[in-house]
Amino acid sequence: MGQRHPGEQPLLQRPDALPLRCCLLSGGESRRMGRDKALLPHPEGGTWLERNLRLLAQLEAPITLLSRHPAHLELAQSLHPIAITALAEPPPWEGPLLALHRLMQQHPDELLLLCPVDMPDLSLAALNTLRAAAGDAAAAGSPTRLHLAHDGERLQPLLGLYPSSAPIRAHLAAAVERGERRLQSWLASQPYQAVPLDPLAIRNMNRPQADQPIDWPSASTTR
Repeated sequence: MGQRHPGEQPLLQRPDALPLRCCLLSGGESRRMGRDKALLPHPEGGTWLERNLRLLAQLEAPITLLSRHPAHLELAQSLHPIAITALAEPPPWEGPLLALHRLMQQHPDELLLLCPVDMPDLSLAALNTLRAAAGDAAAAGSPTRLHLAHDGERLQPLLGLYPSSAPIRAHLAAAVERGERRLQSWLASQPYQAVPLDPLAIRNMNRPQADQPIDWPSASTTR
């Protein structure tokens, strides 16, 4: 289990005391796919974007979509009766760490369930397993603050629970101010628990056919 790093402020709020908010990231360029992944048709109907928003709605928590693409924002706002906060991501567009920072600034003191649009096979069971792991850790008095998906080989931190508490917001803001833009580099300074999930349910689909997960560095179960 990870320990607090020197100079790091103590956690002022238990993660389980923070209200849950689902945050879908949909601002990428889809260069490897060759077309907008968020608007690809999903076997369950609609697009990848619509499917994952409907999946998140089953958690019965507020939903925020962060995207730089107007078509994504308009589509999300048309998904009645789901209430979605559609945030237009301003430039610069420099990856998920900056996106997470913006979400934390927009939604302080909430437990952010970060989710990428390009996990089209994501399941409610996987989401519930992630939430249960965070709940169990909090009940046990664990100092772990972040809970991140792991596919058995690699950490998949674009799916994870990130408490937007004051100490974590400040730590992330300072890293962004220093010019840090790599999510995995910032995570190296944070205590987290990797939560094993069904690898098929959390695949990042990046290419038209031979889809492979994002090549995150391998990680142990806890940090």
